[in-house]
Amino acid sequence: MKTYRIEFTQKIPVDIDTAWDFFSSPLNLAEITPESMTFDVTSPIKKDEKMFPGMIITYKVSPLLGIKLNWMTEITHVKDKEYFIDEQRFGPFAFWHHLHRFEAIDGGVLMHDILHYAIGYGFIGTIANEIMVSKKINEIFSFRYKKVEELFGKI
Repeated sequence: MKTYRIEFTQKIPVDIDTAWDFFSSPLNLAEITPESMTFDVTSPIKKDEKMFPGMIITYKVSPLLGIKLNWMTEITHVKDKEYFIDEQRFGPFAFWHHLHRFEAIDGGVLMHDILHYAIGYGFIGTIANEIMVSKKINEIFSFRYKKVEELFGKI
């Protein structure tokens, strides 16, 4: 099974507390996800609830072709104001490991995402990644980049 790695980086002009407060809230993920994905958190999470190790988050999402899928992730690691990791437990990928890092820099925060994923299905999965999956992931992160700029500004 081929595993893929994609990295995304963004600087935002806010302090680490503001960045952490926003990105460590599971409900804010819907705000920075394209509407076309019809992303809905289905877990009973309260508005002010923050991520913690062992937290299970369930979603309904339409990543491709408008097909609604159930997705479950677990927050496996959290280091306050530094990083958290979400891993898929059930969903569209054979493997999903997403590291979200936050670093205070002059004038703001550097966010760095490292995503490892695998599709499975051998050669068919490799073709699916080439044709649509990697493009869709890049589109999602491009949307997220622009949305974060709208919300917080840019450096």
